[in-house]
Formats: sequence, C-alpha cells, structure tokens
Amino acid sequence: MLLDGDEWGRYFDSFTQDAWRFEAQPTYTMPSEQENIARFLRGEPKPEQHNAAWHEDVRTYKATGRTIGRVRVVRQPLTEYQRYQFAWGIPGNIAAGEDIRILDVTQEGFALPLTGQDWWMFDDSKLVYLNFRPDGTQINRETFDGDLTPYRKWRRIAVERSVPFEEYVKGLEA
Repeated sequence: MLLDGDEWGRYFDSFTQDAWRFEAQPTYTMPSEQENIARFLRGEPKPEQHNAAWHEDVRTYKATGRTIGRVRVVRQPLTEYQRYQFAWGIPGNIAAGEDIRILDVTQEGFALPLTGQDWWMFDDSKLVYLNFRPDGTQINRETFDGDLTPYRKWRRIAVERSVPFEEYVKGLEA
C-alpha cells in the first residue's frame, strides 16, 4: 500500500514505542529543502526556525515516552547534501531528542549485509519503504508486508557498526 500526504502523517504518528530509520541515499532532493541548501552552500546563516516542525514532532514523541532514531550511511567525501545535514539538520534533530548515528562505509572493502533501500521501522512490527530516484527525489512510500526478520537484523548491525553523530563529527575535525 502506498502512503502519501495526510495518510503518511497519520501512519507515522501512530507508532507507540519507537520509530527507526535506515538512511542510505547520499542525497535527498526534497523540494522543501532546496532554498535552505542553497543558503547553506552560499555560506549564509541558518534560519532561526530551521526544521522547527520536525523538532516539535520529535519533542512530542519523546514527551509521550516514544523514541525516534536513525542510522545515516555516509561515504567520504560527504555530498553537499550530507554537509548541509551535518551542519544545519542533524544537530537540531538531536537537540530535540532524536538518536542519530553515522555508519561510514568509506573504507575500501567495507561490506555489510545491509540493504541500500531506505526504510522506517515502527514498533519493531511495521516497515515502510522510502523509494527514491537516483538523484534522491522521493518516488513514494510503500508499506512492506513480508518477513521483518532481515530488517531487524540489519537494524541491529547498523546500530552496532555506527557511532553517535557527535562522536563521528569529532573524528572529522581531528
């Protein structure tokens, strides 16, 4: 089943314990972010209310005892989009209460039995694929009704092999 617009919002908000995302694309071409990415690339300051609606959602989830997190796959050098997210997006998401970890797969020969597909897992029992074109434009969101065992395994591996965002960024600065 495809999930769009308000239907996606209701589906997402219905989780009761945890929501977790596997982010594998090097770039996401989201129309709502294009102006801010351009500002970032021009060296302008981050707008004061940048990503405020998502931060409010995360705070609401946390206030009701729910957790939200993700593992972001990266390969050096970071894409312009990843640099934008590292500077303007991820720190605010973490401050709001989201657990964000980085899985750097740059090292030659680094191979993990993980999917290259983006997905959200809700309450360890529901999965939604995020389908993208090669340029990072989202095509759709699609519920998955099959066996979640491999996804639970991939989540465990991704979390075990990744590091907290703050730790990863310190390593970049060293």
